[in-house]
Amino acid sequence: MKPIKNRLKLVPFILLLLLSAPLALADTQSDSLQYGPKQFNVSNKWTAIVSAYSPEIKAINSAFSQRDDITITEELTIKGVKYQIGTFKDEPIVIFTTGISVPNAAMTMQMALDYFPIDKVVMMGIAGAINPDFEPGDIAIPARWYFHDESVYVNPDPNNEGEYLLPNYYEQALGRYKAREKTDPNAPKYKNFGMMHPEEMSVVKQGWHVPKQMPYFSVTPQLLTLAQKAIDEIDTIKMPSGKPIDIKIGGNGVTGSVFADNADYRVWLREVFNAEVTEMESAAVGQVCFVNQVDWIIVRSVSDLAGGQQGKNEENVFDAIASGTGTKLMIGLMEQIVEFDATTRTVNQ
Repeated sequence: MKPIKNRLKLVPFILLLLLSAPLALADTQSDSLQYGPKQFNVSNKWTAIVSAYSPEIKAINSAFSQRDDITITEELTIKGVKYQIGTFKDEPIVIFTTGISVPNAAMTMQMALDYFPIDKVVMMGIAGAINPDFEPGDIAIPARWYFHDESVYVNPDPNNEGEYLLPNYYEQALGRYKAREKTDPNAPKYKNFGMMHPEEMSVVKQGWHVPKQMPYFSVTPQLLTLAQKAIDEIDTIKMPSGKPIDIKIGGNGVTGSVFADNADYRVWLREVFNAEVTEMESAAVGQVCFVNQVDWIIVRSVSDLAGGQQGKNEENVFDAIASGTGTKLMIGLMEQIVEFDATTRTVNQ
């Protein structure tokens, strides 16, 4: 048996362990409740009005400032992103820019969904025309958005001219892609562009045990219906010259982390994805909304021809004009959304 003196020395240590154990457990439980995004107990959730960069948000702010039924009540900046909070005909909105390109769009969109009680996203911005029928100022509202530059870059096959050394996993993926073409009319018709061989984004969401490859993300059908109603009811949108613009709803848009300005690549985008327009954010916004189960739609106004022009790209000439035409349609769409939401709430009461 140990001496009494040694046993007495153990008493404070044991007491300390007994007292600290509940506190440690409480701290762990408390911290676990803080993990994950904020949960919002809000019956009337917000619509996010989103653009990518300066000319687009300037067009939105300018148009909104001329209306009495749109009010900005608060401005705040979180992690460098400026958010304008207010109402559109008494319906709550938050306005912000994502920043240019895929990583910024995905990061900023997810941040906004974590910070604010958003249930709809309406994005407006400019794009390059892939459809040869489009001219600057025309508007596309695609039904689906694809990533066009998710790719495998490979070496040529030294023994077979015009062929490439494809990794085994990619050859297997191509087999799945080709099989899908038989059942999905919107599946891309994949082929390479030189050393670049397209593949698909792998996505995971709540309820999925493993990531799945997705060829595209689909816009919320109800918002497409409201967009068509807006097109039917708003006044004809015109360029500063007085020329009426063309508006196409439906079809495909493509997103990539490149400013596409090459005539051959433009043809390839049309052949593979049947694309109407190309830009740098929309599919990323669509993916984030898909994973978070948030409704979304994208309005894109043509600022350039993505390499189809003669000579130097003139996006810098038309970006403000295109942002203006896009904003007019976006406002018409917002009016339809507000009316639809008000009617839905009345019916459900």
